[in-house]
Amino acid sequence: MSLHGLATRMLRGLDPEDAHGLAIRSLKLGLGSWPGPDDLILATSLAGIDLPNAVGLAPGFDKDAEVFAAMLRAGFGFVECGTVTPRPQVGNPRPRLFRLTEDRAVINRMGFNNRGLEAFAGRLVRGRSGASPGVVGANIGANKDSEDRIGDYVIGLERLWGLASYFTINISSPNTPGLRALQTKAALEELLGRLAQARDALPASGRVPMFLKVAPDLESGEVETIVETSLAQGLAGIIVSNTTLQRPALTSSFRDETGGLSGAPLMELSNRVLREFAQASRGRLALVGVGGIASGADAYAKIRAGAAAVQLYSALVFEGPGLIARIKRDLAARLRADGFASISAAVGAQ
Repeated sequence: MSLHGLATRMLRGLDPEDAHGLAIRSLKLGLGSWPGPDDLILATSLAGIDLPNAVGLAPGFDKDAEVFAAMLRAGFGFVECGTVTPRPQVGNPRPRLFRLTEDRAVINRMGFNNRGLEAFAGRLVRGRSGASPGVVGANIGANKDSEDRIGDYVIGLERLWGLASYFTINISSPNTPGLRALQTKAALEELLGRLAQARDALPASGRVPMFLKVAPDLESGEVETIVETSLAQGLAGIIVSNTTLQRPALTSSFRDETGGLSGAPLMELSNRVLREFAQASRGRLALVGVGGIASGADAYAKIRAGAAAVQLYSALVFEGPGLIARIKRDLAARLRADGFASISAAVGAQ
């Protein structure tokens, strides 16, 4: 067994949140492996952002922008930090993170625990001060007790302007009561309208793509509404999807825990919703596929369903950091086997 495999097995023996904290501390100490350059076939563009590869780290792993440089060195093509809220908050009571080992899944009800915008911004400044820092996105959210949740998103955009490679507007976490209501037409129009107004008033030099992160648990007709509202307000794309409240057939003893489900059971649902967004957007928005990715085959399926790039997190809990290189090798092989010269050529090729 490799050193990384041994470390992954040891971490799985700890409480999930304690294991995550230990992983973050280890990365801050410089522990980890740094693979070589990416296969050129994996290079692509996401809403005008050049990526060395299309495999990104989903938010939740690096909530406070502490280790994004280490995760880029570990092989991710881009890293999304957060979710960050204007004020620090502790999140929901523990335990709030559960490994469903038998199902290769995770349930979390973290509740946007983070150290707040000021700490987040300071780390982005320090971490991006060197040459070629890589693509680092900021996932912004609202405080649980905020009297103006839309205002919280505006505050996040304004404070991090010029510091992030892109912004993600997270309105789809199931762990902040009422947050998903922002996906409804009237609320979404107000949210994106206020964000667009704030964006247009900020210096043009800091302008980067903005994405909307959506839930997989959408009602009929909501996909089209989200697409058209996003286009009307100048968003660059949609990230499909966040965790689900649904509970497909699960076998773990933690299957009835409250929270959002991620990992392997989310793959089929998230792919279905991704295809719906691809059909509704007709190439007018860049799509990022998230949910259930644990192999090159999974990443390739999302790309062929319409995703310009993909993100993962939960599979790292079970596979460790060696998974990144395996996914990229397999993805490159699948592209060549099917005659594609690039990631972009395979996007939407059902």
